[in-house]
Amino acid sequence: MLRRSVELAQAARAEMADDGRERWVAASLGPYGAALADGSEYRGRYGLSVAELAAWHRPRLEVLADAGPDVLALETVPDIDEAEALVIVVSGIGIPAWLTYNIDGDRTRAGQPMAEAFALARDVPEVVAVGVNCCAPSDVPAAIATAREVTGKPVIVYPNSGEGWDAQRRTWLGPSRYSAVQARQWVADGARIVGGCCRVRPADIGNIARAVVGAG
Repeated sequence: MLRRSVELAQAARAEMADDGRERWVAASLGPYGAALADGSEYRGRYGLSVAELAAWHRPRLEVLADAGPDVLALETVPDIDEAEALVIVVSGIGIPAWLTYNIDGDRTRAGQPMAEAFALARDVPEVVAVGVNCCAPSDVPAAIATAREVTGKPVIVYPNSGEGWDAQRRTWLGPSRYSAVQARQWVADGARIVGGCCRVRPADIGNIARAVVGAG
């Protein structure tokens, strides 16, 4: 299934090749907590060592890398320990990666300062961009500023809709707080890639594209 996901994305790109635009296929490597299906990706601090997390991630990363994506998306990372594990397994793999944290305010979901989290990737050549995803849209501006200051690398942001996830009831709560106007501001603030995560729909992505292109 991992391999097939990359193949499907590559096929979709091929279907649109006639317009001459460059497109990348990013293979997603999400957090260990998501596999527990209990909302742990919004908490971190799994009780596993860095070595244990690296051992868990490595087989998935090797399958995805072998499928030939353009970039690996190390995403929705709630915890510096897991980021360190991902950096270990991506080193020497031969494919560039981006690293995006799942944050709450000015800290990772596990409570670590964003500056400390981004610094982990500063001197890792395989990590070509850093940023945040699956966070509230209101958390994005500060993350952009910190990522740029700490790493000097391109910044990628794709927050969720701003609704809250109730892991016990398995439902989203509250109103959407995501808009294309915000995305245009994120680009002005220095983000190089913008998008959306949970509850951001295809129509929202279309609105983002039009807003960003319209802003030049």
